[in-house]
Parts: sequence; C-alpha cells; structure tokens
Amino acid sequence: MFTAALFAVTARAGEMTAGKIEYKEADTALEGYLAVPQGVSGKVPAVLIIHDWMGVAKYSMGRAEQLAKLGYVAMVADIYGQGVRPDGPAAAAKLAGIYKSDRALYRKRLLAALVQLKQHPNVDGDNVAAIGYCFGGTGVLELARAGATVKGVVSFHGGLDSTNPDDGRNIKTRILVLHGADDPHVSAEGTAAMTKEFNAAGVDWQMISYSGAVHSFSNPFAGTDKSKGNAYDEKTDKRSWEHMMVFFIEFFGKAAPR
Repeated sequence: MFTAALFAVTARAGEMTAGKIEYKEADTALEGYLAVPQGVSGKVPAVLIIHDWMGVAKYSMGRAEQLAKLGYVAMVADIYGQGVRPDGPAAAAKLAGIYKSDRALYRKRLLAALVQLKQHPNVDGDNVAAIGYCFGGTGVLELARAGATVKGVVSFHGGLDSTNPDDGRNIKTRILVLHGADDPHVSAEGTAAMTKEFNAAGVDWQMISYSGAVHSFSNPFAGTDKSKGNAYDEKTDKRSWEHMMVFFIEFFGKAAPR
C-alpha cells in the first residue's frame, strides 16, 4: 500500500508539494523525499532519483523539486535507512562504501524505492525513469543491472565499473552516462570494463564526456576548485540537464509533462 507524509515547501504558488515519504525494504525503515506537481490529476510520468553519498539531503531534494515543477512526480530514494544521514565526507564515504561493496543489498534498496514510487496514485507506472548523482550515478546502473522495468536511466558523474559483467544481460532499459572527462575518481579501466559489459549484452547505451569537468560537476555544494577532483561546473551542469531532457523525449515523447 502506498503511504506518504507530505508537507508543503516553499515554491511559487501552484507548482508543487513535497515532503518525506516512509517505506520499507524488508524490515529496514526508509525515508525518502517525494515531490508532486501541484494540482496534478490522473497519471503522469515519474522520475526516481538516487542520492549522492550525502544521502537524502538538500541537493537531491532540490532536484526532485525541480522535476516536480516540470510536471513529473519525483522521488528521492533512501538507500541508507531512516535517520541514517552522514554529517560529513568521512561518514558519507563509509556509508557509500557499504553499498558499493554489497551490490546485492544496494539493488534491494533501489528496487524497493522503485516499487514505492510506482504505487503513487498519480504515477504512470509504465513511464518511469531513474537518475542518479555520484554514488547514485553508480546506483542507477545497478538498478538497470538488476533488471528494473524503467524507460531509461541517467548516470550523472557516477562510478563506472563492471563488478559482474554477466549482469549486463539483465539490462532491459536505455542508459545515458554523463561523465566529467577529467574526473579523477573514474578510471579508464573501469570505463572500458563497463563498455565491454554493455556491448557484449547488446545494451542501448550512450555516454557523453564533458571537457574540463571533474567529479560532482552538477552540484553547486561541491565548490569550484577543480584541483580537488570534485567541483561544480555551471556550463556542464546546464548541458547535462539538457542532454537528460533530450533523452527523456525518446521514451516520454516530450521533455516534460507540462
């Protein structure tokens, strides 16, 4: 059964409502974030968002609100668990490492969120996409490898590797990888392994590499010092968002419901 606790957030009148959403994966309580277009009637396309290593926080919630203003029902999945929120990079790295090391558990959390989103009364379950950032960029590729039924997935500056190449055969969705060409956290060997996996499985995939961009290029909270390997790049942020919207047209028929 779909259950959610929604509260109004600051937004221009008539655009959306957003708030916490509680659900479970097995016996683990989870708390994501749901944003719904204001006054939506009937069923509309939806987007599942997989958060970065900071968990369900300001950045991922802001992306959900951005998509809701365009007319999508958008939900930030909670991978870590209700109340489990890192207080800084060290804690975030430790938490993210748990799921990167246990891809089976990661996939269970991803699939639980997808089931929850599809249960929303205003979601057209046949028209759902998934996007993810950094840790979540890895996550959407794992969601695809888990055989999830979604129209497409978009990885923003995610980790690119292939821990089990045979899993590529489970993929039944389109994939768009948006990558910073100067990202020091993604190895050429990992990218090559992913490419080999996808090609061997006949996956419909594409990858765009942005010159001068490093990890976290879409996140304003990352600062602008590229020498640190993580930095916001306004031009690449805008380009990658537009490339995602063009990708959406392939399967939604238009970039946004409104």
